[in-house]
Amino acid sequence: MPTLTVGTFFERTRDLLQLEQRGSADGLAREIPNADASGPGLVLAGYTGRFVPQRIQVLGETEVSYLRSLPEPERLRILDTFLGYEIPCLMVTKGLELPEGMEAAAQKHGITILVSRLKTLEFYNRIGPFLLDAFAPSTSLHGSLADVYGVGLLFTGASGIGKSECVLDLVERGHRLVADDLVITKRKGADVLIGSGHPLQRHYMEIRGIGLIDVRAIFGIRAVRQQKRIEVVVVLQEWKQGMVVERTGLDTDTTEILGVEVPRITVPLNPGKNITVIAEVIAMNHLMRYSGHDPAQAFNERLKSHMRDKADVQRYLLDDDE
Repeated sequence: MPTLTVGTFFERTRDLLQLEQRGSADGLAREIPNADASGPGLVLAGYTGRFVPQRIQVLGETEVSYLRSLPEPERLRILDTFLGYEIPCLMVTKGLELPEGMEAAAQKHGITILVSRLKTLEFYNRIGPFLLDAFAPSTSLHGSLADVYGVGLLFTGASGIGKSECVLDLVERGHRLVADDLVITKRKGADVLIGSGHPLQRHYMEIRGIGLIDVRAIFGIRAVRQQKRIEVVVVLQEWKQGMVVERTGLDTDTTEILGVEVPRITVPLNPGKNITVIAEVIAMNHLMRYSGHDPAQAFNERLKSHMRDKADVQRYLLDDDE
């Protein structure tokens, strides 16, 4: 599980959330344990039975107004109790002035206060996607990812099998490179895998015999993209005598990445095979299946229908004994 400190969170979202730091700087070292951000709710009224302190705590105008309306001794007591929990940090929206005593209480308990100039609804709309992305399950895959006709094809196989050369040929034919050699993959939601390249090597490719090339500089900005959903895994494998491969497409193979099942197609390589055209056909075939037309299944139904019709004719001729 990824780790995120309050300090890292502040630096990465300072502009996105229009933040200003208040309270204790010691709180910047605290860890944010999950992707949830919520208001303290009834905790400020004294009910703590269902309180989850591990979340980022957000105070909007309602909570701030309520605290200001309280007599000073009661307000200080509530703030001391609330901030005494091991919360990651406290956030205040709409650029509101802090209630009297809040900053001192935060300083006492070593909690950083971050004030956002955004309205509360807009604040939640922005912080939600950031936290989901920061805490999304991730892994690094060895392969090359390309956008072919809008379909994310992840090419895998043994080192030196020709993954990069295949993707380079696809780029030359008008498709787009996402990442080569190292594909950083994150799971979004229940079943969406997003692949991207490492920031340091993004859109560079290693071509054996040539070395590193800058695909963006050579082919232009339209030849690359920052990230793409991984929809099909294409396994490049050297052809060997007796190798068993799928011939009809009726028995679909899958592989699991971060708990998500992804279609897997194994392409045997032998001299003279145009792997680039095959990759384009894989992408188009995937689009046809996605739109509801499965060529293999359609052919199978057509064949079975033909066999049924032929059997009906034979039965008719056998029964015609006049």
